[in-house]
Amino acid sequence: MNNLLKQLDCSKDDIINILDLADQLKYEKRHNIPHRHLEGKSLGMIFQKFSTRTRVSFETGMYQLGGQALFLTNHDLQIGRGEPVKDTARVLSRYLDGIVIRTYEQAEAEILADCGSIPVINGLTNFAHPCQVLADLMTVREHFAQLEGLKMGFVGDGFNMCNSLIVGCLKVGMKVSVATPEGYEPDAKVLAFAEEMKKQGASFELSHDIHQAADNADVLFTDAWIGMGQEAEAEKRRKAFAGFTVDHDLLSCCKEGVMVQHCLPAHRGEEITDEVLEEHADEIFEESENRLHAQKAVMVMLMSEKSDFHI
Repeated sequence: MNNLLKQLDCSKDDIINILDLADQLKYEKRHNIPHRHLEGKSLGMIFQKFSTRTRVSFETGMYQLGGQALFLTNHDLQIGRGEPVKDTARVLSRYLDGIVIRTYEQAEAEILADCGSIPVINGLTNFAHPCQVLADLMTVREHFAQLEGLKMGFVGDGFNMCNSLIVGCLKVGMKVSVATPEGYEPDAKVLAFAEEMKKQGASFELSHDIHQAADNADVLFTDAWIGMGQEAEAEKRRKAFAGFTVDHDLLSCCKEGVMVQHCLPAHRGEEITDEVLEEHADEIFEESENRLHAQKAVMVMLMSEKSDFHI
């Protein structure tokens, strides 16, 4: 694996190796054990979307690994004035050791990786959010000490988070049940992958019934109804997603002691109630912290010169 663009590109072993290294790096961070695996390396961060967790975790993670991060926006780069992505990729490859891109179109990340000669990490596109799902899987594994056989329920928009969760969870052997409003289903490529996995014995179901998705779930995920770039559809979406709220009634369908996850930012009173979020705050904010550790693992595996870390 030379890049991290989407979960569809990862094998089960890739994912588990990243999680294992993330666990190690988290332990080292908490015990003040130096782990400067990227000494002297530079990471370029091309951000065309707002960010709190992604920006801070990558910048902080790169610093902790001994490298430096350069934050770049459309206003800083010629790409914002029409320079082709393929040219930007070839230029930045001569300056940097890796790139994180947070943008709208998945094609931009793919072109950047295809035309450049350094690792590219997807920090969020409209299609996928692979770093977040690695942190999610890390958090679930910490909580249950396993992944295989657990049921993941997802309630909400079949957008980037849902796409990546379906693929990531199925690849590590979890059961997956998703509920979206009609017209907001996951991407066709993801559904085709899920159908292929079902033929191999995986458990996957897609419905418009939130109680079906939550039924006997070990962990329940949700995401914002209105993502970045969808603000013009806000009222339409609020009507479509009415009833798709993680509340106490929905949690009663899950297994006792269900874990709740949300990638944040949360819109309390829409996709999740304030009460449920606060009751599961430790799990949700551990998930946020694990962005740092999972992304550090990805950077080490992709950018380190030590063969022990390569996948």
